[in-house]
Amino acid sequence: MKEELVILVNENDEQIGLMPKMEAHEKAVLHRAFSVFIFNNDNELMLQQRALHKYHSPGLWTNTCCSHQRDGESNIEAGTRRLQEEMGFVTQLNETTSFIYKAPFDNGLTEHELDHILVGNFNETPVINEDEVVAWKWMLLEDVKKDIENNPQIYTAWFKIIFEKFYEHISL
Repeated sequence: MKEELVILVNENDEQIGLMPKMEAHEKAVLHRAFSVFIFNNDNELMLQQRALHKYHSPGLWTNTCCSHQRDGESNIEAGTRRLQEEMGFVTQLNETTSFIYKAPFDNGLTEHELDHILVGNFNETPVINEDEVVAWKWMLLEDVKKDIENNPQIYTAWFKIIFEKFYEHISL
């Protein structure tokens, strides 16, 4: 299987090249990414627990899904594709904001991403891809925020950053 390429960007989100995903994470090069937040009609957020074999942040809880755009793919197209691949459903997504973060991991890799936050609504049970996701649950934002404060070690780095700095951009 050919390694996926990520879109290298400058701080203005202008594409400046492509690079294999692992190389970008080894070299901590800024690249485009997205984080999807799905809410139900009770205003609960769907969280996923990352599969235990993931190359970074295995077993940690995070937003509904996240990944990298492919060359020529819009943020919404990428989020829709990955939501289907990871969680087994499609819903309308809206882009709210974007931000740059850098998070080194214990395995020597670093996420350096310009992350686009996408939100949507869904009220059914997902059909998770067990290669990507080990578990999922609904939680109220206030409860997630408290749990991050009490148990930060069980959440992904980008999820904690979003909750700390962009909380107001993740509701419907």
